[in-house]
Amino acid sequence: MKLIGLLMIALSALLINKPASAQMYDPRYPVCLRTYGVLIGDRMDCNFTSLDQCQASADGLSATCLLNPYFAPRAIRPHKSGR
Repeated sequence: MKLIGLLMIALSALLINKPASAQMYDPRYPVCLRTYGVLIGDRMDCNFTSLDQCQASADGLSATCLLNPYFAPRAIRPHKSGR
């Protein structure tokens, strides 16, 4: 019985220590800001609608603006007239 308890604790410890996986690229926005450095870490923020907007946010940081490879523009629906 103690062996089963120890195995369960060991298994839960392995599962808890698993790194979190998240999508780094938000498909709703065409431009991403990649920041890197000791103080701010390494991360990717994809929440910019233009390169100019991204570059303004990157000003003064160790950062690079990139085009989002997973950008999925919304399909434009044709306008239906009321007649």
